[in-house]
Amino acid sequence: MHRVTVNGVEIDDTFAEAFGMRATAIIVTAPTRKWVLEAARSMTGFATSVIGCGCEAGIDVELPPSETPDGRPGCRIMLFAVSTDELQKQLLKRVGQCVLTSPGSACFAGLDGTEPLKLGSSLRYFGDGWQISKKFGGRHYWRIPVMDGEFVCEAATGLTKKAVGGGNLLLLAGSNEQALVAAEAAAEAMGKVPGVILPFPGGVVRSGSKVGSKYKSVVASTNEAYAPTLRGRVDSALGAEINAVLEIVIDGETDTAVAAAMKAGLDTLIGLGSERGAARISAGNYGGKLGKFHYHLKELLP
Repeated sequence: MHRVTVNGVEIDDTFAEAFGMRATAIIVTAPTRKWVLEAARSMTGFATSVIGCGCEAGIDVELPPSETPDGRPGCRIMLFAVSTDELQKQLLKRVGQCVLTSPGSACFAGLDGTEPLKLGSSLRYFGDGWQISKKFGGRHYWRIPVMDGEFVCEAATGLTKKAVGGGNLLLLAGSNEQALVAAEAAAEAMGKVPGVILPFPGGVVRSGSKVGSKYKSVVASTNEAYAPTLRGRVDSALGAEINAVLEIVIDGETDTAVAAAMKAGLDTLIGLGSERGAARISAGNYGGKLGKFHYHLKELLP
């Protein structure tokens, strides 16, 4: 494979292959930043991959009181799924179990889409007939009585069918320490791009996968070509100098948001240099046959 070298870091001439997804966003608020983050982290737990979790979710951005509907600390949370039905199901379960239950919380639409997804219009039934409908400023809310007062929840939020899931960077390094330094720096830079989430823990995944397995019941399995311990036993993509690989996966509200996040990650990794971070950067794809979004690394270089 042809590569270019920038600041000592080798960049593979390849591309990340990503897929169209359905996405939505909500804004969660609470009396303090602590309780906003408690609700947000609970809601986005176990949401790393649609393969096993039903959806992919994460905090897009923290919001100061001046930027939230009720003037309290908040978070914009994004959810991605492969179908509208699954996205709706995951949204209601997660808001109902993790936001409604969190002290002092409220929930508002975080996306103006052409198609609505239910929020308070379904969760209102928890009020057992005591819920109150309220329209204010052209928007519809439900006030649901709970033990610390009321849970205010907007009736619906928007859906977008233009979201992208599965943008990615593979970070190849000489040691685990270098790979983790590189991954942490890149994930921090990429997470600052508006409209994207990095759904895996800390934005980083070590168990990169391929489609299929020798076991019929397993839909995805370890990507042995990038597993250092299997070098010499399989058709490896790793040179002798590579002893650790970490991956960063990106979901975005738009195609351009994913591209911007990948560029931010590449810029950071190149600036870090091969001595401190990744010696080589690559990306995962399926030969361009499955996902319609292709992010060529050479086109994202500074």
